[in-house]
Amino acid sequence: RDPQYLEALQMLGDLYTRRGKYDHSLKVDLELSRLPPGNPLAFYNLACSHSLNGELDQAVVALEQALRLGYRDFKWLAKDPDLRQLRQHPLYRTIESKIRQLRVEIT
Repeated sequence: RDPQYLEALQMLGDLYTRRGKYDHSLKVDLELSRLPPGNPLAFYNLACSHSLNGELDQAVVALEQALRLGYRDFKWLAKDPDLRQLRQHPLYRTIESKIRQLRVEIT
């Protein structure tokens, strides 16, 4: 009922993904990426939804935004099944390069 109730939207997006309704989860994640400006997890989830829908160019853009905003769970990113298709795409090499650079900055 409340389109700005973030927790409900996040749960709805997760439910759609678990049910294999990737086109529905993408709509929810697009909405979430617009609501809380600067939320890295919203853009990470958007990247996952794009990847699950085979929209790999958009997944790269969303994942790069998540990294710019501070997403740093690199271990999960490397094994998240939602990003499996993206990790096999040549564009993912640019993401890996950025992650290596970020890891150097963190240490």
